[in-house]
Amino acid sequence: MDLKSAATAEDILEVARSRAAKEKLPYSGAVTPLEAFSLLKDGANVKLVDVRTKAERDWVGRVAIPADRHLAVEWNLYPGGSPNPDFLSELSQVARTDDVLLFLCRSGVRSRHAAKAATEMGFKHCYDILEGFEGDKDSAGHRKSVGGWCKAGLPWTGA
Repeated sequence: MDLKSAATAEDILEVARSRAAKEKLPYSGAVTPLEAFSLLKDGANVKLVDVRTKAERDWVGRVAIPADRHLAVEWNLYPGGSPNPDFLSELSQVARTDDVLLFLCRSGVRSRHAAKAATEMGFKHCYDILEGFEGDKDSAGHRKSVGGWCKAGLPWTGA
């Protein structure tokens, strides 16, 4: 089943869970940027958790979705990139354990770690957004042209 045939949020989550089973992911599943956006439009308890640093959001861009759907909880701290020791407590302050949480980072690495940690902490519905906000680098070393939220044409505001 792909997004074209997935008419409901439950259909999308079923596809995401099947990815988790296939890849043996330690969290609920993985969604494409388009699937994530569809879930955010339709699900009352769906939240996007942007785990990039504030500097990344300020300098590179932010998803443009309603504030009540967009949570910002840094996985790493800027400057230096050290792990945020308060990640889970900060997440617990802004999200409920039964919310559907869609984790987003630059290219899909930190979001996987965050989804795993949140699952281990007792959050029940943690999903990684594949490809991240900017996607992978192209042959010239630039982002936003190979996968990701921006490449998918989803709403975002530039820096």
